[in-house]
Order: sequence, then structure tokens, then C-alpha cells
Amino acid sequence: MTVRRGAVRSVVVAGLLAFGAGVPGPAQAWGSGRAGPEADVSYHGRVALSGSQLRVWLVPENDGPAALPNATLRVRLSADLADRQQLAEGCARAGLREVVCETGPLPLGGRGRHVGLALELRERAAEVVVRVDTWWNGGATDRNHTNDDHVVLALDTGDAYAF
Repeated sequence: MTVRRGAVRSVVVAGLLAFGAGVPGPAQAWGSGRAGPEADVSYHGRVALSGSQLRVWLVPENDGPAALPNATLRVRLSADLADRQQLAEGCARAGLREVVCETGPLPLGGRGRHVGLALELRERAAEVVVRVDTWWNGGATDRNHTNDDHVVLALDTGDAYAF
């Protein structure tokens, strides 16, 4: 597995947010008691399951009102990942069933980098529940979480399911 410096930075920062004592959890503004910028991060994409391979393709977007230099999205599965994964640049494995990826810069009213994952499952599954959400949003406040938290059921048909 190749781990890129940017992905490690995002995972470390997100880990500090998630597990730091007295520090707000993921997707919350943090700092010295004042809120960061406000940005509405969302994800649009599709998932497809065929045998033991799950493909996830998505694009992060930012409806503002502020641009973000980076954010970290999380993909969680209802099935275990195989031990070895070839992950896209900027992505890292975060557990038995989780992968995190940095979005790259999210300009106001713009898109981040396209993220494509070909994930190998430990075993073939008839269906997999895929959850996509924001793990770390660059310290911004996001008042609309309805468009950045998705749950998709992918059946072992090879068909693409959009979100």
C-alpha cells in the first residue's frame, strides 16, 4: 500500500480531531473557542459491487460561503476490506472497513478532485452498505449535513448506484 504525505497529514489531523482530549470531533469547527469559516461540503457519485470488488467514484463540492484548502472524506463499508489495497493518491486505509481521502482544495462554488477507489473485499458479499461522509472539513462549520452524509446499498450485480 502506498501512502502519500498529504493523505497521512489529513489522517493525522482528522485523528487528532476525533480522539484529542477536549477537542471537538470531526466535521466541527475548532480553535481557540471561535468558529472557523463556513462551507457547505457535499458529495456526488456512484458505487458498484461485482464479486469481491467494490468501486466507488465521487466528487466533493463546496457551496460555500467560504473556500476550503482541504477536507477529508470517509468511506465506510459493512464488509471487511482485504488486507492489501491499491488506493488512489491522497487516500489511506483507516481501519478494517474504512478508507479516508483528502479532497484537495474546495473553491467556493467549485469541486475538489475526483476520487476513484477500487476496493477489494476480504470475501465476496451479496450486498455492501457504503457510507460516505466528511471526516474532517478543514476546521469549517457546515450547517447542512444532509448533502455530505450518504448511505448506499450496493448489490452484487455490477450495476452502479448513484448518490
